Amino acid sequence: MGDLPLGRSGRGAYEVAVQAVREAGDIIMAHFHGEKRISYKEGRSNIVTDVDVLAEEKISALLQYEYPHFSIMTEESADIAGDSSYTWIIDPIDGTRNYAYGIPHFCVALALARGEELLLGISYDPVRKELFRAEKGQGAFLNDSPIAVSTRTSLGESLVGFDMGYDAEIGQEILGVASALWPGVVSVRVMGSAALGLAYTACGRLDLYIHLALYPWDLASGILLVSEAGGVVTELDGQPVGIQSKSVIATNRKIHQDFMGRSRG
Repeated sequence: MGDLPLGRSGRGAYEVAVQAVREAGDIIMAHFHGEKRISYKEGRSNIVTDVDVLAEEKISALLQYEYPHFSIMTEESADIAGDSSYTWIIDPIDGTRNYAYGIPHFCVALALARGEELLLGISYDPVRKELFRAEKGQGAFLNDSPIAVSTRTSLGESLVGFDMGYDAEIGQEILGVASALWPGVVSVRVMGSAALGLAYTACGRLDLYIHLALYPWDLASGILLVSEAGGVVTELDGQPVGIQSKSVIATNRKIHQDFMGRSRG
């Protein structure tokens, strides 16, 4: 696909990335119905399981073998500094709380960036075997079918997804945003996985997705998916979104205009 760099095996980055997320997905599903060891990273909300670590190790090992000079940014381990401009961004389980509680709504998120430019984004749901993928300039796909954002034109027609993050004050803020929208939208959903929230926006299952407390591994794959699906992705104030952004609004152009008009009104 496209002009993405080749790995040591001679395969392209897309092919290597798909292998990585599928193998991680196999590990995740093999442990889904069993006991998991849960640790707390900060506060009572931000957790990690032993399976997050196993899946991350599987992905990192493959990527380091194929692309030894690339940097790696990942959720559960220290970043690895490479000597090229490329960086892999890994979330081994986006939606760990759902996973730990046995709720089948989570994914593996993997992106490739060159500097701040996103080149490849994949969000893989191992429960439903749904692979959301986008390569810069090549469109967005769910498995092998092209996807596009919603065609609805106003907030009043919209199904809105959001997540609360780990910080109590930010959680209250996003609840305030949702409360301000309700009942002026069709309905709202707390997703439990930012990467799937963005993927669902890219394929039109959600009309609008909002998050105010993101990390690069939550966000990177979804930025490209929504953009390549014809959508608009900005920060809450309408400024351009980037890998290091904390807030995100993802939707189509008309709903974005409607949302920004209301929030500024």
